[in-house]
Amino acid sequence: MTTTLSLAPAELPADAVEVGRVADAWGIKGWFKVLSHSSSPQAMFSAKTWFLQPSERGPRAFAGTVLLPIRQVKDHSDTVVAWAEGIDDRSAAEALRGARIFIPRSSFPATTEDEYYWVDLIGLAVVNREGVALGEVRELMSTGPQTVLVLGYEEGGKPKERMIPFVSAFVDKVDRPARRITVDWQPDY
Repeated sequence: MTTTLSLAPAELPADAVEVGRVADAWGIKGWFKVLSHSSSPQAMFSAKTWFLQPSERGPRAFAGTVLLPIRQVKDHSDTVVAWAEGIDDRSAAEALRGARIFIPRSSFPATTEDEYYWVDLIGLAVVNREGVALGEVRELMSTGPQTVLVLGYEEGGKPKERMIPFVSAFVDKVDRPARRITVDWQPDY
């Protein structure tokens, strides 16, 4: 039996960022586990409304993008759990399984100087101190003690990849308005 939920249809905001997925029900009162795409899911804790899209696979309890008013989000052991308006029992929480969670970038908590959300670095051009273009940030990778910028670039008409540690020893400046990161790095490293 598939549970159908009564969630308000919504337009996905232009600045929406996918921050996680609903993993499964948690308990019997409508709480559900969340698999966060970030090791520091502060955006989930600060947003009072989430936008959901259904899982690509399996039964769907809703279609399109829907609005999910959040009652409470908290850390529990090594996971995040949440409780939302209209999700009042285990069956309703199970119906959300696999749903993709989006939050508008504008509702993320403010960052301090020299602190960045990964989503803000994706797509920035990377140049070295001499102005040589090294590529564009395609993704970031956490290696434990540090984060690594993964750059995409072309050489001889073929796509290539370059990795640069995102640490102050190599990163001179992140200029988000100019969409550029300046680094102390050479193309042949």
